Amino acid sequence: MDEHKKISIAIFASGAGSNAQKIIDKFRNDDLIKIALIVCNKEGAGVLSIAEKEKIPFLIINKERFFKGDAYLPELKEHSIDMIILAGFLWKIPKALINAYPNKIINIHPALLPNYGGKGMYGNFVHEAVIAAKEKQSGITIHYVDELYDHGNIIYQATCAIDENDTPDTLAKKIHALEHLHYPRVIEEIVQMQNRS
Repeated sequence: MDEHKKISIAIFASGAGSNAQKIIDKFRNDDLIKIALIVCNKEGAGVLSIAEKEKIPFLIINKERFFKGDAYLPELKEHSIDMIILAGFLWKIPKALINAYPNKIINIHPALLPNYGGKGMYGNFVHEAVIAAKEKQSGITIHYVDELYDHGNIIYQATCAIDENDTPDTLAKKIHALEHLHYPRVIEEIVQMQNRS
């Protein structure tokens, strides 16, 4: 690989984009990594305001083309995307995208997989389930994406304690802190590792 070529990353997000913002902050002036595109499946999502503020191109996608069409591969190629980072993106990733980016799509899940993953397990639904099960700890899982929800090989996990007074909202705050602390750093490590190999 040309040592002067930056690794171009697309961030896929569906919501407010707090993780996306932390990732953008981390790589703003990076020698190796460039955030080249924001992909969103929801008009009016907060992450689009972040894209505008940061002057990063964005793409709003629709279900029909994403799942039954070309999965927006032409646009990803146009932006020379090397890697995809999911940051609160709620759609399953279609096979066409997984085949085009083997071991190049990474997700973060707000629980300790393999528990509390799968369809419908996102946001406070996860935290409600964890608390209802009287778990003593929760955490985050950063993993490669395959064709199943929350299933690909685990890259990194971090934990936090659950107190008896915790609610889904207070647990969400603890999980967000872990996400913001670890996700940008782990992304950097993965890119550096893959770049060397």
